[in-house]
Amino acid sequence: MAQIFDRSSNALARASLVLTGLIVIALGVTLDQLQRSPWVTRQGQRPDQPVPFSHKHHVQGLGLQCQYCHVTVERSSYAGIPPTKTCMNCHAQIWTNAQLLQPVRDSWATGQSLVWTKVHDLPDYVYFNHSIHVNKGIGCASCHGRVDQMPLMYAQNTLQMEWCLNCHRNPAKNLRPTSQIYNMAWEAPAESRPVWCTAADAQSGAPTAESVNCVTKDPAGAGPEMASLDLPARGAARGLAGDVAAAGLPAIPVYRKFTSQEELGLFLVKHYKIRTPRELSSCEVCHR
Repeated sequence: MAQIFDRSSNALARASLVLTGLIVIALGVTLDQLQRSPWVTRQGQRPDQPVPFSHKHHVQGLGLQCQYCHVTVERSSYAGIPPTKTCMNCHAQIWTNAQLLQPVRDSWATGQSLVWTKVHDLPDYVYFNHSIHVNKGIGCASCHGRVDQMPLMYAQNTLQMEWCLNCHRNPAKNLRPTSQIYNMAWEAPAESRPVWCTAADAQSGAPTAESVNCVTKDPAGAGPEMASLDLPARGAARGLAGDVAAAGLPAIPVYRKFTSQEELGLFLVKHYKIRTPRELSSCEVCHR
């Protein structure tokens, strides 16, 4: 019986299988890169707004604090968009006839809120709580970037799940003292810029982060009242330490010096009582 297919058909079949595999791989890589691209994440895009509000002018130029406009960021899941009244607190006195601010004046006159385009817009199924992150040592710039240097607001990070998980797997690399949450120019500790921290017993009903106090100047150089006394390590208290204990006075805080973000972060993870990845076993932590 004569052959239906020529011997060259075997090579053609092999080549077609290899080509199909390469096409599938290329398609997968393309789709993977596409879903990470700014076309999907809108990372770096500056959407049109009813008023071209400049964070750089208001924060860096005028020195406004984040909480002045975002009043609920420390106590609510939602940071809050300022009402028109917040804008008019100043602009009823300055730039009163600026054409740029006509939408603000119209909003104030009619009582209709300005419709802003949300820059950091998470999917509806994602639950993100601003207050817990702020009160656990995550600075504004860690997620939103150097907002004080943005003439027009844009998303610096992707805010995708892999970006969130990258932080939750190792939160120590992003934690900072709560006193530096709103400091956009905060830099991690280094040999040339150490940080000293002390931790007291956590108080019932108060955020655990409030038990930690950090300073950027050597507390030992501020005088004998700031000197570090490691009472537990000395065993029986003697001298000044014994007098303090006998008088029932508050113990002098023990400050620890940090010269790297890793050391500081691990210290804060412990005293802020940050849950480990193994403790975040429920999907409902982030998905509602």
